[in-house]
Amino acid sequence: MNWSDYRAVLFDLDGVVTPTAIVHMRAWNEMFNAFLESWDGEGDTAPYTDADYYAHVDGKPRYDGVRDFLTSRGIPAPQDRVVELGDRKNDAFNAVLERDGVEAYPGSVLLLDHLRDLGLPLAVVSSSVNAPAVLEAAGLSDRFVTVVSGAVATELNLPGKPAPDTFLHAAEVLNAGAAESVVLEDAVSGVRAGAAGHFGAVVGVDRGAGPEALTAAGATLVVSDLADLVPAQEGNA
Repeated sequence: MNWSDYRAVLFDLDGVVTPTAIVHMRAWNEMFNAFLESWDGEGDTAPYTDADYYAHVDGKPRYDGVRDFLTSRGIPAPQDRVVELGDRKNDAFNAVLERDGVEAYPGSVLLLDHLRDLGLPLAVVSSSVNAPAVLEAAGLSDRFVTVVSGAVATELNLPGKPAPDTFLHAAEVLNAGAAESVVLEDAVSGVRAGAAGHFGAVVGVDRGAGPEALTAAGATLVVSDLADLVPAQEGNA
């Protein structure tokens, strides 16, 4: 990948820079399965699985993920239920983050170092309201010019992924057009957002969604680790 062709780089956070997607997955699993075990109304109450996460939740704003999953099971999703379940999940995530902390993927730090040396401005674009806390816990807050979190999206009334608006806003903050910017995403919904925004490159990071799904969603390149995007002499030389 020729980084000199671009003026800005936009990172998703969970699953791209930090392995917090695993924490999110665990929190979603515990919350949804507790709900399904107690639910005696209409709909499918079979256990929630990782396949449900990738199909209905991954990369989306939290309440959208709740609503889409419940709808997929034929379970009524009034706003009060959506908010209650979404807040339960967020509490579980924050408890794990506070207890265990988080370290960035080594390959992601390698790419961040390389892009810093090139002088490219960087942004985080995350559906999570917890993005600033995760970056702080990982010691990476100073690497990014701006963080467009779920809270920022709500404040600015920007629709979440798979809409491209949060990525487009981040590129604008970095004084770059979409065609001059790179999106790095591990979620199908995030890759779809990058493709919908007509960004110069949309890199799918395969942390479990699968290269076929990421490519079908619009990834122009799929890698298994961000170290793959660092020139060889910068890596394991």
